[in-house]
Amino acid sequence: MPRFWRRNRHWLTPALFLLPGLILFSLVIVAASVETVWISLHDWDGIGAKTWVGLANYVELADDPQFYVSLKNNIIWLLIFMLAPPIGLALALIVNQQISGMRILKSLFFVPLVLATVTVGVVFGWVYDPTYGLLQLIFGLFGVTAPALLSDETFATFAVAAAALWPQIAFCMVLFLAGLNNLNEDLIGAGRVDGARGWRMLRHVVLPQLSQVGFIAIAVTVIGALRSFDMVAVMTTGGPYGSSTVLAYQMYEESIFSYRFGYGAAIATVLFAIMISFIAWYLRGLIKAERSNA
Repeated sequence: MPRFWRRNRHWLTPALFLLPGLILFSLVIVAASVETVWISLHDWDGIGAKTWVGLANYVELADDPQFYVSLKNNIIWLLIFMLAPPIGLALALIVNQQISGMRILKSLFFVPLVLATVTVGVVFGWVYDPTYGLLQLIFGLFGVTAPALLSDETFATFAVAAAALWPQIAFCMVLFLAGLNNLNEDLIGAGRVDGARGWRMLRHVVLPQLSQVGFIAIAVTVIGALRSFDMVAVMTTGGPYGSSTVLAYQMYEESIFSYRFGYGAAIATVLFAIMISFIAWYLRGLIKAERSNA
C-alpha cells in the first residue's frame, strides 16, 4: 500500500481532495436533476403514489398560455441582465483607479452584493410605491403622478428585472475587479512601449486578459436571469394576473399551491434544458475563438 501511494500520489492526492465535493455535487445536483426528469413523467401530488403519464405533462405545457408568458418574461430578464457585464466592467475600470476617495466609492458599489435578494426586493418595492416611494418623489418634482409599475401588466416584469439588475451589476463588477488585479504587468508595459493608450490599451491588452472572467460573468448572469425567483416572489408574486411570472416561479406555484409536482418538474426540466443549451453553445463558441487565436 505505501508503495502504491508513492507511485500514484501525483493524482491520488488531488483526487482525494476533490472526492467530497464530487460526492456532494452528484447527490445534490446530478441525482436531483435525474429525479426531477423522472418525476416530470408522472402525475404526482407530492404525497401519494406516482402515476406514469409519459410525456403528457410536456404536451400540456406546450398548450399552456401561462408557460409562454413565463418564457417571454425570462427572455426579458435575460435581455435586461445582459447589461450587467458591460456596466460591471465599466464600474470596475472606474473604481480600480488610484484616486483619493475611491475606496469609499468602491465600498458603496459593494453594498448591493452583500444584501439579501429579499431585502433588495423589499427596498425596490418601497421605491416603486406610487404613493410615497422615491419614484413618486421624483415624479412629484415635475407635478405628475408616478405610475404604479408593479400593478401594471406591461411594466411589472421590467420593474422587477431592473431591481434585480442592481446586485447583478455589483457581482460582475467584483469579478472584473479580481481580473484587473491579476493582469500581466509585462504585457501592459509592452503595450505602453508600443504606444497603446486609452481605448487601444483596453481593447488590445486588457480585455483579452479578461476573457475568462468575462465568460464567467456572462454565464452566471444568464443563469441568474433564467432562474429568477426571489424578486418575483417578493415584489409581485407573479402578478398582476400572472403577467410577471417566470418559469421558476410558475414551477413553484404548480408544485406547491396546485400540488402538481409532475407538471412543475416538467417546467423545471425545460428550464434546465434551456440553461444547459445556452452554456454548451456559449462554451463551444469560446473554445472555438480561443483555438482560432492560438
